[in-house]
Amino acid sequence: MATTAKKSKGFTVSATIVIAACLVVALCIFNFVFGSPSNFQNNDPTGHPLTGNLLGTIYKGGFIVPIIQTLLLTVLVISVERFIAITRAQGKGKLVKFVTNIKEALESNDLAKANELADKQAGSVANVVKAGLVKYATLENDTELARDQKALAIQKEIEEATALELPSLEQNLPVVATLTTLGTLMGLLGTVIGMIKSFAALADGGSVDSMALSTGISEALVNTAFGIATGALAVISYNYFTTRIDGITHAIDEVGFTIVQTFSTTHK
Repeated sequence: MATTAKKSKGFTVSATIVIAACLVVALCIFNFVFGSPSNFQNNDPTGHPLTGNLLGTIYKGGFIVPIIQTLLLTVLVISVERFIAITRAQGKGKLVKFVTNIKEALESNDLAKANELADKQAGSVANVVKAGLVKYATLENDTELARDQKALAIQKEIEEATALELPSLEQNLPVVATLTTLGTLMGLLGTVIGMIKSFAALADGGSVDSMALSTGISEALVNTAFGIATGALAVISYNYFTTRIDGITHAIDEVGFTIVQTFSTTHK
């Protein structure tokens, strides 16, 4: 029998587009904001930054800076996109209250009220509930199938509806999970490159090249800071959204079990 489940229209953006856009923005910020001549002595980006000028110091972090900036911006943009998408998936009201109201309506065998609650709530959980209730109503007067077969058909319909909803909730989160490690590693790479330049300045000839030494140290420290910030933000974002998705999944499982159990109990 064909499924009646329909996937909800969510707010999603391709990670590839996000990364490409963030790279362009990062390069513009690096070259025109951090690398602005006004941030350096004698208006020369190849020289020392002005005393206390943080933007010029960041520019001295080298070519790794815009790469880590891209990763950091990607985490920020995807976090905002996932927040909007998952908030929409939860629906208009409190999810716990919605599940409670649906269970009460089903216990009273009031399918009309349950449908009304699902229409009002909207979102992924409500879509799964609607799919289960439609199947419930279709099989309620079916005389060909046994009760156990009907309950199994309702359960299958709920599982199919759930399978349509969950992938859209988890979209782009693998990218954030990857950036938890990649951001830190890129920061470490920039740190190593900066330290190599610093030691090269110390070993070059018989005197210390203060310009090369300070540039190397700046590159090391700036990239360390950006890398740690990116990794930390990615970890927080990933854990936050996976926790919210787990809550939605639990609500779907709970209300789906209630629908099947109600049908089995009220239809002998």
